[in-house]
Amino acid sequence: MARFWANKAGVAGLAIIVVCILVAIFAPLLAPHDPLAIDISLQGMEPSEAYPFGNDEFGRDILSRVIYGARISLGISLFSVIFSLGLGVVLGAVAGFYGRGIDNAIMRVMDATMAFPAILLAIAIVAAMGSNMFNVVIALGIVYVPRFARIIRGAVISLKTREFVEAAISLGASDVAIIFRHILPNCLAPLIVQATAGFAYAILAESSLSFLGLGAPPPAPSWGNILSESKDFMLDNPMMTVYPGLAITFAVLGFNLLGDALRDILDPRLK
Repeated sequence: MARFWANKAGVAGLAIIVVCILVAIFAPLLAPHDPLAIDISLQGMEPSEAYPFGNDEFGRDILSRVIYGARISLGISLFSVIFSLGLGVVLGAVAGFYGRGIDNAIMRVMDATMAFPAILLAIAIVAAMGSNMFNVVIALGIVYVPRFARIIRGAVISLKTREFVEAAISLGASDVAIIFRHILPNCLAPLIVQATAGFAYAILAESSLSFLGLGAPPPAPSWGNILSESKDFMLDNPMMTVYPGLAITFAVLGFNLLGDALRDILDPRLK
């Protein structure tokens, strides 16, 4: 913790993340207007005292939509990372611990998944399953499973021949106990760093899917679909696209700064 608080970039990243989370949690208190309320008389209005970010093509308050958009964008990213983390840890641990045929079967599937560009694979999955927030979580989770599986597999392979694992085997511990009680706790450092980076990737991917109309269905606000709705008004009111873009930028920046700091702190080779 002392090394972390001494890392200014990591502290800045954590501060940005905390702000984003607080905005998402307290959106009803922070939003000045109803994000779904339509008022055609305010269509495309520029920023004013009552509407600091202006209004979109339906007269909805952009500031309120950006604030509520944090809930969907961060929520989808959180659940997709949890899904990919859980499945990736199990597959990577099983592949690394048992090796041979099981390892080859699992890792060839992971290699085939990673052969596709992440966003194209996510688009294909969402298009096949249908466009809704649950399917976006599943699609993004599947896309990023190989990242966690490969990291855990490598860590398990390097740890399963260590003395404490051999001691557990000699005491009659089951394979499940050895993997989850003795090996995986020693893999937390690279896992935490990858999970932090995974949040940044997931936010960008979710925003991309929403921008293409495959994310959160309208009128629910997410940063990606707010950006998509504003793109047709870039010449008349370019600030409509700036605000959701800045929200995405700061959220991704926060997770990247935190991930870099954690990597520097948790990697003993960098001390």
